Amino acid sequence: MTQPVEIAFTETDVEQVSAHDGRVVLLMTPEARLPRGLPRHARNAVQRATQSQAWEALKPGEALELAFPAGMSAEAIQLVMLSNRASVVEARKAGATIGEKLGKSHTLVLAGNHRCADEVALGIALRGYKFDVYQSKSAQDEGDSARKAPRVTFMARDPETLAKTAGAAAAVAEGVFFTRDLVNEPANVLTTTDFADRLKAMEEIGLTVEVLDEEQLAELGMRALLAVGQGSESPSKVVVMRWNGGGDEAPLALVGKGVVFDTGGISIKPAAGMEEMTMDMGGAGVVAGVMRTLALRRAKANVVGLVGLVENMPDGKAQRPGDIVKSMKGDTIEVINTDAEGRLVLADVLWYAQTRFQPAAVIDLATLTGAVIIALGHDNAGVFANDDKLAENILKAATSEGEGAWRLPLSPAYDKLIKSRLADMKNTGGRAAGSITAAQFLQRFIREDQPWAHIDIAGVALPPSATDLAPKGATGWGVMTLDRLVRDQFESE
Repeated sequence: MTQPVEIAFTETDVEQVSAHDGRVVLLMTPEARLPRGLPRHARNAVQRATQSQAWEALKPGEALELAFPAGMSAEAIQLVMLSNRASVVEARKAGATIGEKLGKSHTLVLAGNHRCADEVALGIALRGYKFDVYQSKSAQDEGDSARKAPRVTFMARDPETLAKTAGAAAAVAEGVFFTRDLVNEPANVLTTTDFADRLKAMEEIGLTVEVLDEEQLAELGMRALLAVGQGSESPSKVVVMRWNGGGDEAPLALVGKGVVFDTGGISIKPAAGMEEMTMDMGGAGVVAGVMRTLALRRAKANVVGLVGLVENMPDGKAQRPGDIVKSMKGDTIEVINTDAEGRLVLADVLWYAQTRFQPAAVIDLATLTGAVIIALGHDNAGVFANDDKLAENILKAATSEGEGAWRLPLSPAYDKLIKSRLADMKNTGGRAAGSITAAQFLQRFIREDQPWAHIDIAGVALPPSATDLAPKGATGWGVMTLDRLVRDQFESE
């Protein structure tokens, strides 16, 4: 998998700063107090820059850049404005500003005793992500790249303490990267089998991982899930990942939609943009990334992650509009549109998660509807919940981690839109309130009194442009939010 940039921590060394031939970054408060260690000519240049209108116009986390500063070997000095009282979001944005400019040179960050330096380090790691495994390189380029891989060194007054606090966030960065890699992979590589194998490999870091094959799924009665994948050469699977770091309490269950490629099936999608349907396993990717983070940081909580892995293809064996399938719960579903397939996958996995694990709460994540993008754009995921406290805690965690989320309604009034003439329900209610009717459908597979939330991440998993903490491509949205939720609400002391 893609690894976060190497970050080291050391004490401030004036001679090293003067001789450094890469990039030098100064974390500076709005008052522009200059750190020690700058040669006189560079100090004068920085002082002039911080007295300019351009500096005054900067927002927290933004930067000015001085190329080839006099009296130094550095190729550039980057002046990053960041108050010592900055929020977590502002500090990570500052890190992202640095991470975006990393290139192949060695970056030196003069952090002094800045209170937010650890969050800056996480921001650097997140924005420094690059998925380039399929870009051709000559042997010479590969050797040069290996010699000039990006490196970052923080010079700080107390590097040991900073290394410890920043190191705690490394597990989060790795979980985010794992999710981004999964979402960015092409479907001819990330088949259902390859996906399951990558999750099974996480037993090496302490997870217990179980892979259920089609025969086992049929025995369990997961006919809704199996119907989605019956037109594909890739076998459908359910993967169960368990982290038991708590006591005897019931686990939190995380459930992810893992459609490794979605053509829409017989109700085939338009060709334009279909190549992005490699991201339709984004919910499963987030669940996998969270489970990786929890294992790496040895979380004191019980969490089980379940993902339904299928491929939705048009074929002579594929399900048709008008088919009626029976879920594991026993409810029958009329398939109106085979492109409303994710809810069929989730229906069976949600029921299985509840009946097997008796969880304290259930949260599912899915790139479920285009309708949520119409409602919220690419800045917020849609949150639906039958439990106000759970919804409140999810939104609080998302806010604290700087990941946008917005609660949308559930109401019996929408049930009539998914009422079927022939079966217990139909799998789509049409264009009106599309994301809400999808959530209403899922709620039918939640037991009475079971706290549950559904998060539709269709707009935030693969936005059309770069975000504050991610280059263009997969964002890994949700790993930080759910890790924070576990820390704050499910982790024992």
